[in-house]
Amino acid sequence: MKETTSKEKMLKRIRKALLEKRDNPHPNLEEAPLYEDYTGYLDVLFAEQLSLVAGKFIFCEDEMQFVENLLLLADEKGWRKIYCWEQPLQELLTHFEFPFYSTDTDFMDAEVGITLCESLIARNGSVLVSNANTAGRRLSIYPHCHIVVAYTSQLVLDLKDGFKQLKLKYDHKVPSMISTITGPSRTADIEKTLVLGAHGPKEFIVFLLEG
Repeated sequence: MKETTSKEKMLKRIRKALLEKRDNPHPNLEEAPLYEDYTGYLDVLFAEQLSLVAGKFIFCEDEMQFVENLLLLADEKGWRKIYCWEQPLQELLTHFEFPFYSTDTDFMDAEVGITLCESLIARNGSVLVSNANTAGRRLSIYPHCHIVVAYTSQLVLDLKDGFKQLKLKYDHKVPSMISTITGPSRTADIEKTLVLGAHGPKEFIVFLLEG
């Protein structure tokens, strides 16, 4: 008599279970919320979650404080090749006489890319971006450091809330590229060792401004 293997026994149990009619033990699972309700401060939640994924969070009361912090960082890290392609940010930096590259001249040597974003997802510390602005795709990917400038009005709790803002903003002309950035670029493909900056920026900083 042929001996039944463990694999055959397992398949037999699965077939038997599929044939048996049982009540759904979790009838309301699909309607149940994925997360618990959150009633705290979105900026605090975002900062906590961003820190957990190796991102850096800096709160600024106004634009002057943002530029002051940016000057300190640039001096501390020795940044010289700082790129900014979005007009609102260019006007801000120019107003405070902060030097930056407004074109892609010497872009292969870029150290920092400064961009805006669509919204900040507090639940997981992610930044929602699109290619609808002048920065496009390159400026958030190629430089070693990516700096995002956002305002408190852009804070939302979940990703679905970020998509709602996109729909209201762009109506039927939704950008062709919508993505989320959750901390610096990372990979654990090589010997399961986490490496930052493998496929993009090694440093990710979010400046949150009041307004």
